Amino acid sequence: MLVTRTVADFRAWRASASGTLGLVPTMGYLHEGHLSLVRAAKRDNARTAVTIFVNPTQFAPNEDLARYPRDEARDLVLLESDGVDAVFAPSPDEMYRPDASTFVSVEKLTDRLEGASRPTHFRGVTTIVLKLFQIAQPDRAYFGRKDAQQLAVIRRMVRDLNVPVEVVGLPIVREPDGLAMSSRNVNLTPEQRRAALVLSKSLRLAESLFAAGQRDAEEIRASMRSLLAAEPLAVLDYISVADASSLDELTTVDRPALVSLAARFGATRLIDNTTLDP
Repeated sequence: MLVTRTVADFRAWRASASGTLGLVPTMGYLHEGHLSLVRAAKRDNARTAVTIFVNPTQFAPNEDLARYPRDEARDLVLLESDGVDAVFAPSPDEMYRPDASTFVSVEKLTDRLEGASRPTHFRGVTTIVLKLFQIAQPDRAYFGRKDAQQLAVIRRMVRDLNVPVEVVGLPIVREPDGLAMSSRNVNLTPEQRRAALVLSKSLRLAESLFAAGQRDAEEIRASMRSLLAAEPLAVLDYISVADASSLDELTTVDRPALVSLAARFGATRLIDNTTLDP
């Protein structure tokens, strides 16, 4: 497995790599969710590459950039075990020149949910993803559906800018007790880890209400809020029942809906989601 640190070295590898390339962009501290993307990329393509880059431009000054977990040595062992061909692990200075002044923004889809809570977040995400696509020239790129809004935004960027990359979204991978896998989970105390199960429980509640015939979106939101409110360690950011394509909030669940939520447990902010399909 080749590990590269510079754009020039990765591009040299890409120029010599025959066949289709599947790219898995990550911020490292890998877990089974990331590895499921790697395995899908290996299944679908002749070559597989993974990027490891904690992207500073998607963190606001008050967010957890410094606390974001990192263990590159462990990540590289996992990726080599899974047969990855190349890893691109640049420094921030390699990815952003000191006078960089060009950014990529997707409008409308980014002004709600995560975008409302983290106003500068998606500009950083779309900018770095497009840069990685430009550098790697992949045929396919793989993302997890836990970051459902991010997946929608990247797909819109690729569509609108005619980027020749197939964006593949794969299911959320969960712990046995239902908690969605996240690199940030390591920052939870045992008590916060227990409390964080309220996220997946709230989503299961939405699914059960829907299965029982409930179509009033606000009733679903209210029931989820009540369940979250009963967990004292959970500080709710938002609960959404939105059109799965536009992310506009729904009054009635009469079309495919994305049910998503975000909450803080101490200093750790977690997100999760599910879909309802009439």
